[in-house]
Amino acid sequence: MKSKIVRIGLFFAMLISLINCAKRGTPSGGARDTTPPKIVRASPELNSTNFDAKRIRIYFDEYVKLNNLQQQLIVSPPLSQLPQIKPQGSASKVVEIVIKDTLRENTTYVINFGQSIVDNNEGNAYPFFKYVFSTGPTIDSLTLSGFVTDAKAKQPDTFISVMLYEIDSTFTDSTIYKKPPTYITNTLDSTTSFQLSNLRAGKYRLIALKDIGNNNLFNQKTDKIAFVEDTIQIPTDSVYQLNLFKEIPDFRATPPSLVSKNRIIFGYEGLSDEMEIELLSTVPDDYKSLITKERDKDTLNYWFTPFEADSLLFKVSHPTKIDTFNIRIKELYRDSLVVSPVNQRNVHFEKPYVFRANIPLVKTDSSRISIFKQDSVPVPFDAELDKERNEFKLKWNVEPAQNYLLTLYPNSLEDFYGNTNDTIRFAVGSKSYADLGSVNLTLRNVDKYPVIIQITDEQGEVKAERYVDKAEPSYEFRYLDPGNYLIRVIFDTNGNGKWDSGSYLLKTQPERIAYFPDVIELRANWELQQTFTVN
Repeated sequence: MKSKIVRIGLFFAMLISLINCAKRGTPSGGARDTTPPKIVRASPELNSTNFDAKRIRIYFDEYVKLNNLQQQLIVSPPLSQLPQIKPQGSASKVVEIVIKDTLRENTTYVINFGQSIVDNNEGNAYPFFKYVFSTGPTIDSLTLSGFVTDAKAKQPDTFISVMLYEIDSTFTDSTIYKKPPTYITNTLDSTTSFQLSNLRAGKYRLIALKDIGNNNLFNQKTDKIAFVEDTIQIPTDSVYQLNLFKEIPDFRATPPSLVSKNRIIFGYEGLSDEMEIELLSTVPDDYKSLITKERDKDTLNYWFTPFEADSLLFKVSHPTKIDTFNIRIKELYRDSLVVSPVNQRNVHFEKPYVFRANIPLVKTDSSRISIFKQDSVPVPFDAELDKERNEFKLKWNVEPAQNYLLTLYPNSLEDFYGNTNDTIRFAVGSKSYADLGSVNLTLRNVDKYPVIIQITDEQGEVKAERYVDKAEPSYEFRYLDPGNYLIRVIFDTNGNGKWDSGSYLLKTQPERIAYFPDVIELRANWELQQTFTVN
């Protein structure tokens, strides 16, 4: 009995002890592990010379995995076959690199893992680990640094490839289209600066690409490019800026297409300024044609009066190329005239109210147009037909918080084929001054004109702009909707009223754009005074 009591007593004592231990040991969250994995050793060793191995093993103090390796990995000089790297999809204490390509003699190689090596538990990265080795007796140690900007956008793209091409007897300007660079690095997804390391002394060409094809070659149609005009002499202490831009592609005519009974579309790449379209087929005496540019598309519309024919033969000419195209005529419907406003509901205080048509307009009759205020009072207006943009514009003295009824009666607009509109009515309104804001901008440190001042939204869409050919005390932008805006100044070097891109082969840089560093917040019924000192 006594033994039984002792056993029961021991049981309760142990139970109480366990409860107390449980209370003392209850987790309180604890500090999160933020320590990245550490390298224990590597085989062959880091910075090995006279390297001839095919397999590299890097040993860590804990289990690691490879995260987003395909985007993070950089091998310089580039290899035609990327090394095979393990582990893939699992964790291990060893990262293994299998070299599948033939290495150059007397060359220093860098295998940069970016931030892809992370511990298995918390995902702490071993930042920018580089395995460096040389197939010769020494490790090259020179570096080149710089930063990447975008010629048009406030912030550059991520994952920009920065490339060095050795200028030797085989290098020409066209090399970047055909061969990978001598050295390469990448800005990855976290920085706009770059450093090319373990370089050999010599003369180089420095470029950067937003390499859409991920093939280390420049594709003019898809890639952005940046370049330094001068030859880079390494070693150098200079810090280089690479300003990315999208080139205008070389001209190329694409096969045209009959899209309606009276319209053929001619597509193209590049610029259409010097593109000429000539019909070679025999046509009737009353044949008419007209060419217009499609808005926001690389397309020309060829409007014509239909006639009986099986096909039409065209010659498309450009100073760089001449093509001929034969278009088979099919039975299609004719385009019918459609007129619609650009902005259906609102009218701006300083901008005309704009109508667009799907067929070229050739004539207007303003006597068949009326504008009335909400109290049925007629409003005087001016009418303008912009044939180049195929827009019909109405301009009048817009009052705040006012409603208007616009009526275009039959035959007020006539298109290329003699078609006229039916009755078109739109009720539009203006906002109150108190609903809008304005920006009063002072520019400083601008020593060259003309410039184009633009107010854009955060996506880069232009909301207001001024063309300025000489300095003024300030520039006012009125009647803007409340919101967040960017301010930029385009230096119109050639004075053509627009921003111009650059050309790698012609060694011309894009026209400069300077951004005000901060996003500006504009509130309703508020005039923002802002000074922009251009660097």
